[in-house]
Amino acid sequence: MTKTACRAVIWEAWESSVTWRLFANGSGQVAGQAGLGVIRGPRLLAFGKKAAIIQDQSLPSSNRRRPALSLSVFLTPLRLATGWGPHPRLLSGIGVVMLILMRLTLGWHFFSEGHEKWRQGDWDAAPFFLNARGPLAVQFRQMVWDYDGSLRLDVDKTKQHFAVYRDKVAKHYGFDEAQKRQAQANYAKSIEGLEFILASNATDLEEYELGRKRIQDLKRESMREGVPSLAGQAETIRTEWRLKITPVLREIDALWASYQQAQTLVATTSQVADNGELKLGVPRNQFMDTSVVNRWIPYFDMTIGICLVLGLFTPIASLAGAAFLGSVFLSQFPPVTGLGSSYQLIECMACLVLAGTAAGRFAGLDFFFHAWLRKPLTPTAE
Repeated sequence: MTKTACRAVIWEAWESSVTWRLFANGSGQVAGQAGLGVIRGPRLLAFGKKAAIIQDQSLPSSNRRRPALSLSVFLTPLRLATGWGPHPRLLSGIGVVMLILMRLTLGWHFFSEGHEKWRQGDWDAAPFFLNARGPLAVQFRQMVWDYDGSLRLDVDKTKQHFAVYRDKVAKHYGFDEAQKRQAQANYAKSIEGLEFILASNATDLEEYELGRKRIQDLKRESMREGVPSLAGQAETIRTEWRLKITPVLREIDALWASYQQAQTLVATTSQVADNGELKLGVPRNQFMDTSVVNRWIPYFDMTIGICLVLGLFTPIASLAGAAFLGSVFLSQFPPVTGLGSSYQLIECMACLVLAGTAAGRFAGLDFFFHAWLRKPLTPTAE
């Protein structure tokens, strides 16, 4: 082998030994025997002790044909989705098997978690976010829909939301005039019920507003003076503040559910069967909150799980899973001592390993996608 022959491609079937080997050094000389070698310069791969070496004489640049720019722009994101390099990193056969098992395990865990949330139908991330602690606790708590009750305690906003739903119900089911009058009666009754709840809990609501202002004042003082005890005091007041308003919000939630049920009962059985049930929904005051998270997280988990099990677009799926698990870990930081207290961090790191090793190309669909996508982007001789 001459010094100019710097590249070699090794193809070998499985034999009794399944260890990836390195054989060539930077000058093209064979540098090792039975698996010993260096990593300088071009790398040679082999299975076992035998290898068929195919020398690749470099072609002049004039004889190489590059793909069209538009094709490269289209295929480059797909190549990134399956792993960019021409081959995965050098691993032993046992290492490859362990990567496959880790990918399948993580994929099944994601899928089973998402399927269970989807099966429940009423899975809610609000309790998890409300119990967040650590440096990002405030941001996570604010992701809970109407976490401070400002929307549900506002009579005018509730009236507007209920009126919009009343009109949507009439149009959705095709109400006649008698049904529209009944829908209006249900609307008026629900608003009266809301005003009664607020009047009955006027004292608690007044203390609630005072507690809200006190928390805001303590936060400002803590940020200005840097006193940790003030932040702890604010957390204590926040806990008491939530306990005081929670019963009132539960009554209002029950009122909302009763209003949706009453409006649905106005429709006949055939109207519901033909058009499907229309949900009341909730008004939103921010881009991302639990009203969105609750709807999409089950499908997100199942999608990540399916991709990992099949080895499809593994780098993207693994990075998305790592970002999700990392956010979960940060919401409960620092973790408490105990069994399973940091499993999200462990699985987050495992997802990063899968993303960095192109694990989907081992017994996965990424192997076929990557081989297909590389063809149009590989220089060929005319």
